[in-house]
Amino acid sequence: MRKIAVGFVAAVAGGTMLLSGGTAVAATKAPTVKIRDISPSPVVVWGHKTTTANFKIDAHRWAKKVELTVEPVSPRARTMRAKEVKQLNNWRFAVPFTSHDPEGKWRAVAVAFDKRGKRIAKDTSYFHVDVRKVRVKADTRLTLDASPSRVRKGKAVSLSGRLVYQQGRSWRAVNREKVDIYFRAAGTRAWKWVKSDRTDRWGKFSVKDRALRSGSYKAVFKGDHRLDKATSRTENVRVYNWRR
Repeated sequence: MRKIAVGFVAAVAGGTMLLSGGTAVAATKAPTVKIRDISPSPVVVWGHKTTTANFKIDAHRWAKKVELTVEPVSPRARTMRAKEVKQLNNWRFAVPFTSHDPEGKWRAVAVAFDKRGKRIAKDTSYFHVDVRKVRVKADTRLTLDASPSRVRKGKAVSLSGRLVYQQGRSWRAVNREKVDIYFRAAGTRAWKWVKSDRTDRWGKFSVKDRALRSGSYKAVFKGDHRLDKATSRTENVRVYNWRR
């Protein structure tokens, strides 16, 4: 079924034709209807979002009703159910498009009718629909372990963890991806970068940091075109001063 929008104008047509003995006394130009603008053009649909196309139509003053039909040109396009079309003022219509609509060339047909329901004008215009699929990134998980959790000032803290991504029902190691380590000193809000490391074939990474203040560590993976970003839980480390 085609997409159809029907709009009605409340204004009374002012044009008249005076007849005498079957002969026109005053001649009037033939009524017209024109699809003046289609916006946006082309109609681009991103992923699962909806893009609304606006149709502006100029109709003769005799027009009491206008029907707008929107359909794909290709005969291979599957049968579509009618969609709700929002009528705006001044013969403007809004048609929603989604990723379920066929790509390619589309046809818009505007037909104007007079107060008796007689068709008085018709216009056809073409536009394109472009559906662009958005790649869904794989979910990721990132762990971090700080050892020891209580360390003497100046000594090293080992920070290690693992980065994995979801594939179906399984979680698989992420190889050769950069993981950044950040530190936040106790009593402050700012996170400061410490070091970075790349994961190995098992998704593991490991760095060492010199402990100077008590605080928290976290690991961050910024993601890429195929993997979603991830942040580990914080690991607290308490630093104490050595005394004799």
